[in-house]
Formats: sequence, C-alpha cells, structure tokens
Amino acid sequence: MNWLVKEEPTHYGFDALVKDKKAAWSGVRNALAQKHLRSIKKGDRIFYYHSGNERAVVGIVKAVSDPYPDPEDPRGTYVAVDVVPVRRLPRPVTLAEIKADAAFKDFPLVRIARLSVMPVTDAQWARIERMAGRAPRGEP
Repeated sequence: MNWLVKEEPTHYGFDALVKDKKAAWSGVRNALAQKHLRSIKKGDRIFYYHSGNERAVVGIVKAVSDPYPDPEDPRGTYVAVDVVPVRRLPRPVTLAEIKADAAFKDFPLVRIARLSVMPVTDAQWARIERMAGRAPRGEP
C-alpha cells in the first residue's frame, strides 16, 4: 500500500526526520486518520507532506513497523507506526498543483483537507512522482 502523512514543517519537518533517521508516527487522534494508520504495514511507502504555509509533498518515507500502541496515549486507544526517510523529492509537489490536476479529484488530500493520514493509489503515487521530477507549470 501507499500512504500520505501530513505534518507541519515547523513541528517536525522532513529534514528533522532525515536527521533523526527514524521516528514514531504518533499523536494521530482523528478517527479516520487513525483507521488509516492502523492499516499501514511494515514496508509500505509513504509520502511526507508539509502542511501549514508550505502545503506540498516533499519526500518519501517507509514504514518500518506495523502499528503498535501509541506511546503518547495512556489509555491505549491509539496506534503509532515507525517510519524512516527514503528520499526527498526532486522538487516539492504543491497542493495547488495537485488540485489543478483532474486525476486527483477523488484524492483525500483534495477532498478531506484536515485528514493527516490517507491512502494513495498506485496511479496517484506514480503521478506525484512524475510531477516532482519536472518543473512547475509556467517555469522552464
């Protein structure tokens, strides 16, 4: 499976993950995002999306654990997943670019803006990777 996780770059940006080499993806409390987090399996590919002012897919990470009890949740209701960085995208793919592409009309990133963990189809994954490899519209 493929996934996308969102984080405020001022809170824990992709560069911080690269520096740390591994992190627990924890603190997710939204019910639908938690459902998706529970579905992540060790080895799954994950896009790293910077929310806030940046609003762009910036890198790729990989799940290196199956879901386990979130250490930040004393009640034991929520799960976390360990992730490691794979690579930064050649260039960020902005939310505006994704929204402008009809192929993403059903993408949760476009439809459910506040969702912090979401599935990504193989076709969407390939399209975002292609978009990351070329200049944004209007630039050489």
